[in-house]
Amino acid sequence: MTTLTLGKALNRGLRNALAADPRVVLLGEDIGTLGGVFRITDGLQAEFGRERVVDSPLSEAGLIGTAVGLAYRGFRPVVEIQFDGFIYPGFDQIVAQAAKLHYRSRGTVKVPITIRVPFGGGIGAAEHHSESPEAYFAHTAGLRVVVCSNPADAHVMIQQAIASDDPVLFFEPKRRYHAKGEVDEAASLADAKPMGIATVVAPGDDVTLVTYGALVQTAKDAAVAAAEDGVSIEVIDLRSLAPVDYPTLEASVRRTGRLVVAHEAGQQGGVGAEIAASLTERCFDYLEHAPVRVTGHDIPYPPAKLEQHHLPDLDRILDGVDRVLGRANSLSGVEA
Repeated sequence: MTTLTLGKALNRGLRNALAADPRVVLLGEDIGTLGGVFRITDGLQAEFGRERVVDSPLSEAGLIGTAVGLAYRGFRPVVEIQFDGFIYPGFDQIVAQAAKLHYRSRGTVKVPITIRVPFGGGIGAAEHHSESPEAYFAHTAGLRVVVCSNPADAHVMIQQAIASDDPVLFFEPKRRYHAKGEVDEAASLADAKPMGIATVVAPGDDVTLVTYGALVQTAKDAAVAAAEDGVSIEVIDLRSLAPVDYPTLEASVRRTGRLVVAHEAGQQGGVGAEIAASLTERCFDYLEHAPVRVTGHDIPYPPAKLEQHHLPDLDRILDGVDRVLGRANSLSGVEA
């Protein structure tokens, strides 16, 4: 086992993929000489050359369009989007081309593209640098959407994404890039948990708390704090937003009878809305309270000095737990 940051774990995973398969190529703005804005690709161009780790022009549409062409010809391109808010110029290429080619060709064409997206807030950045656009892509048939939350998952899941024959949106919680954890670099991908399966990161009996990305650690902290008050929270790291591992979620909700979903993106039309609706359909007879969503506000991402009021934190998540338990909370002010 090796102690790595999440960012370094991604770097090692990308290196493994490049070494294992000559069809893997990395494309992105400043990913070569500089190693990327967050240095995730640091050293890879020096090791594998400029034809495998390619510095691109500043054009997300061109980047992803080029990746579609490369995938069509048998390569496995990995595209880095510098920041979440920069992905929109490439939106058409993702949802109208990459997501559709396999179906349009009746299965004869595969599109093994991985699009890496540093996402979310908490780093004090400017506009277009702290967004959470994952729901747009989870809504699009033909795409896989996955999110890592810790170094071990980052290391394995990036390699699984690259090996997948489907286009994968790979979201990386940028404020966790420096978080450290144990990584088994010698572990076989064949023995690893598939990237489409959720993980119960903290067992519990009273409330199911579902989240992903940077908020997984916040949710774990909430479970520790709630335990001091006699409340047992089961925390589930989704890992995959499309498809969603509903069997794992259902098993938990049927046992606890209460569901809280948390994410940084706005509430309306978000991943939390879909999970709440789907689990209500699947587990209605087991629910003791309506599902609760704890999310970012339905506004454009605020200036850095205000983002602490926008992002779900420990207190807001615990308030959501109080709501599903029928306890005094920010909405009721009194016991239900």
